[in-house]
Amino acid sequence: MKKNSNLEITPEEYLALECEAEYKSEYFDGEIFAMSGATEKHNLVSGNIFAAIHAQIKKRPCKVYNNDMRVKVSPTGLYTYPDVVAICDKPRFDDEQKDTLLNPTVIIEVLSNSTANYDRGEKFKHYRTLDSFIEYLLIAQDECYVEHYVRQTNNQWLLSETSDLQETIELTSIHCHLALSDVYDKVEMKANLKIQKLL
Repeated sequence: MKKNSNLEITPEEYLALECEAEYKSEYFDGEIFAMSGATEKHNLVSGNIFAAIHAQIKKRPCKVYNNDMRVKVSPTGLYTYPDVVAICDKPRFDDEQKDTLLNPTVIIEVLSNSTANYDRGEKFKHYRTLDSFIEYLLIAQDECYVEHYVRQTNNQWLLSETSDLQETIELTSIHCHLALSDVYDKVEMKANLKIQKLL
């Protein structure tokens, strides 16, 4: 994520610029940050996730959005574009254009080398300030690896992780599941290196 300029701008100015921009940018604290383009693997993984959730919520009062849906983290002022967002409550939007979601339930980010630390750290810290936010998935694009965070009743977050392609992730907050074999369908991953013990 690269800072776009040294000029401090308002959220209203940022949103106006986004309407005309050829590429997406995040916004925080008066600064715009250009988002880098996604790789083929990134697009395949995020597309597979969107398709899997979309198929399960048909005829249910739930919605899933791809990375064109902007999310505003109202408590901190961050505007960002998660890779996939899902919600089963009535969606709330920041304006009449309905292009800035305020109350995501599930947020899924596909990790890249340039964004992994940000997605796990500062960005997750922003997301956790949202009362509606219950589940967070971080999914590697180069290998089978998933981190699944779930908000507990005491407002703590429980982490589970897996690198098993036969595993299925249960998204209980929206009553959906993600089979990792579907998530990584057609994705060429790095070979898992196994160390064998000599007996």
